[in-house]
Amino acid sequence: MSQTEKRNQPIGIFDSGVGGLTVAREIMRQMPDERLIYFGDTARVPYGGKSRETVLRYARQITRFLISRDVKAVVVACNTATAFALEDLQKEFDLPVIGVIHPGAEAAAAATKNGRVGVIGTQGTIGSGIYEAVLGQLDPAISVFGKACPLLCPLVEEGWLDDPITIEVIHRYLAELKKQDVDTLVLGCTHYPLLRHQMEREMGPEVALINPAYETAVTCKRVLMQHRLLCDTPAITGEDADRYCFTVSDDPQHLQRFAESVLRTEVGPAEKIDIEQY
Repeated sequence: MSQTEKRNQPIGIFDSGVGGLTVAREIMRQMPDERLIYFGDTARVPYGGKSRETVLRYARQITRFLISRDVKAVVVACNTATAFALEDLQKEFDLPVIGVIHPGAEAAAAATKNGRVGVIGTQGTIGSGIYEAVLGQLDPAISVFGKACPLLCPLVEEGWLDDPITIEVIHRYLAELKKQDVDTLVLGCTHYPLLRHQMEREMGPEVALINPAYETAVTCKRVLMQHRLLCDTPAITGEDADRYCFTVSDDPQHLQRFAESVLRTEVGPAEKIDIEQY
């Protein structure tokens, strides 16, 4: 395959469910000429309470599926899968594999002024200690305060973004971090950027909120440039259905509805994949 053909291959993106669409959205904004194929593991969501071995097995299956669709790079748009599987995927597969944790941690390290960083995420992400490890490598003086917020993902997927129940859950989860005087908060789950405004109101203007979805898109673009894999064929307006492919392991209608609400555009029907074949 020629380098030109490689550049025009799609970027593969996967998540445990639909939250990774926030990463897809940022990639679409920053690299509008790129083709994307998204996989949401909706049959096996959530990953947050599963073991490392199980999440790694899932991540390998999904990466093999995406490679079967001729992707040029894989973005692990899931904090738990990044924490448990990224290093193995990078060693095992011969293409760029990008996670969401390092980009978010680097942005947090640059943003904090008092060296006190809060991280919210799933039980798997927080329990892994990955953000503490990465931030500690970047700056040993930074103190990291993690908080698992398992109720937020289902509330987001229900569409209850401004519901009083969601606001109260956010208040209870973030109260502990406010007591720790953090000046930076990492939204360590791909669902959480959809609650950014609610969290800004809760934390106040003095706390910087870090969106790893945005930072991951920046990193993805840089990695593609380094590998000379940025698409060199300008997109034609109106061809989104041809450039963006959405796949799931269950319930295609749910992903399609959620994708249209997050991406603010019509998307084609999602394709159901028997991921266990991979």
